[in-house]
Amino acid sequence: MPPGGGSPATATQDGGPGEAFWGDGGDGPGGDGTGTRRRKRRWPRILIAIGVFLALVVAGLGGLIWQRQSAYNGNIDRIHGVMPGGKRPGPNVTGTQNWLLVGSDTRADANTTGDGADVWKPGQQRSDTIMLLHLPADRRKAYVISFPRDSWVGIPGYGNQKINAAFSFGGPKLLIETVESLTGIRVDHFGAIDFAGFKSMTDALGGVEVDIKQSVYDPARKVNWTAGRQRLDGEKALLFVRQRYNLPNGDFDRIRRQQAFLGALAKKAADGGTLTNPLKLDRFMSAFTKSISVDDGLSGGKLRSLALGLRNLRAGDVKFITAPNKGSAQRGKQSVVLLDRAKSSALFEAVKTAEMPEYVRKYGGVNPLGTVS
Repeated sequence: MPPGGGSPATATQDGGPGEAFWGDGGDGPGGDGTGTRRRKRRWPRILIAIGVFLALVVAGLGGLIWQRQSAYNGNIDRIHGVMPGGKRPGPNVTGTQNWLLVGSDTRADANTTGDGADVWKPGQQRSDTIMLLHLPADRRKAYVISFPRDSWVGIPGYGNQKINAAFSFGGPKLLIETVESLTGIRVDHFGAIDFAGFKSMTDALGGVEVDIKQSVYDPARKVNWTAGRQRLDGEKALLFVRQRYNLPNGDFDRIRRQQAFLGALAKKAADGGTLTNPLKLDRFMSAFTKSISVDDGLSGGKLRSLALGLRNLRAGDVKFITAPNKGSAQRGKQSVVLLDRAKSSALFEAVKTAEMPEYVRKYGGVNPLGTVS
């Protein structure tokens, strides 16, 4: 969890995180720790490596300026009516961009995002991964802020709920409204992807490799995972990231597996000669652009402009940060994650004022990609 404190931003519903949107009305569970389980601290469901989703976005959009621009642009699914109306946070600092990126936790056999798919069906999907991507005006860095999917926050019209419930209740629009209300940060664009989309990208790259620290058996799918380096094709990759049972640290190990897989995927896309090999690039770009959905405000021209702006961004320039939190607690029968109000406010204020380098220097909190435990 990112260290440090600092003075929180002014809490208002219009321009910053207000009382109603922290889900707890204060800094801790009930103000006195009541209801918190005595158990090993639950680290947030961060970086379900969708920070690496960013790396794929960067690599993929970069490819748009190489070849077949019209075809790739036509593959990308546009979601109509995603951006909310009404009262929203004010404009961002000139030149900066903030994206809300989500991964769906659907278990459907078919893709739920991308070409010809439904990114959201009422009451049937929650967002397994929620990240806010901040791009500074100079595009020399990128900051990915991951929100634990169990973060206990206020959802407009529904009261205090886990943040990922917003996607189930009202799809992308309500999730954007929830994040804007919580952070006071205006969301410029929305992007979504499903793990089924990563399957096709994995195969397009010829597979990826991950390291497993200890052998483990998946009783649900009857798969033995042997310790050591393993090569994953698309099908094995899905088995790898979806294992839920018999992992030493339960869901936390599942998160680390997703991180390891997505990190390997991004690395292979960047280092495997994909971007310099026209055939590999075409396979990857076709798979990538058919697997994503974005808001309908992203025209082909805007995508090309973004790609050009990010052309010099490298993996080491992407900084991953977890929304500061106080760990897990109980709300009724639900196990939730409580955000740290003061520390989170300082982080959100740094995004709004385009002062993320200063925030990182002062508080640290940058997370390297995890490995399988």
